[in-house]
Amino acid sequence: MTMNDISLLEQKIKNLFLNEGTGHDWFHIDRVRRMALHICEQEGGDQAIVEAAALLHDVPDEKLNRSKEEGIAKMYTLLDELPFSNEEKSEIADIVLHISFKGGNETKLSNLNAKIVRDADRLDAIGAIGIARTFAYGGSIGNPIFIPDYKVRDQMTEEEYRNQPSSVIHHFYEKLLKLKDLMTTDTGKMLANEKHEFMETFLKQFFHEWNKGAGMEQETPKKVW
Repeated sequence: MTMNDISLLEQKIKNLFLNEGTGHDWFHIDRVRRMALHICEQEGGDQAIVEAAALLHDVPDEKLNRSKEEGIAKMYTLLDELPFSNEEKSEIADIVLHISFKGGNETKLSNLNAKIVRDADRLDAIGAIGIARTFAYGGSIGNPIFIPDYKVRDQMTEEEYRNQPSSVIHHFYEKLLKLKDLMTTDTGKMLANEKHEFMETFLKQFFHEWNKGAGMEQETPKKVW
């Protein structure tokens, strides 16, 4: 992509996501793009494909569209305007459509460019920013902060992951604390360690304050459904 192509795509993505309130806003996308390019420098990979996939990665997300089909169509409309070969466009679309966690039912990746974009996206889901985004998203869909009687879901379908009742704190145990060990690049693994430790510190303090206020001895959410 030329600088002009990047600028045009950036503006279109900004228009779609600037005021998005679930933690998947333009600033998240830009952070993922910058992190993906950093990982790309360390690990190799095709910078143009990585950047395009990072910029497009949330466009087809069904959480952010009226339907999965609408989001996918939107992604292809933007992708078709980019100066890539059909083979390159197919790779970018494949990356965007297969990097999601999906309740643990994720696609196993063999493509380095896809691994880079997935790691970059997941690095923005953990640490201090990840915590902030998790509470933003939980609030946007009406999830409570914490319900002690809920149990942590370990094995679940994508449908259960998206639609069964849960809490923001449970999301840490159902996804965020798993991401460190799911990183696929050496750079991603290294960068995930500090972020993971920060989340553990946050949860320790959260339960200290929760238990002190509620007169409880519970240290973590109840175990698996």
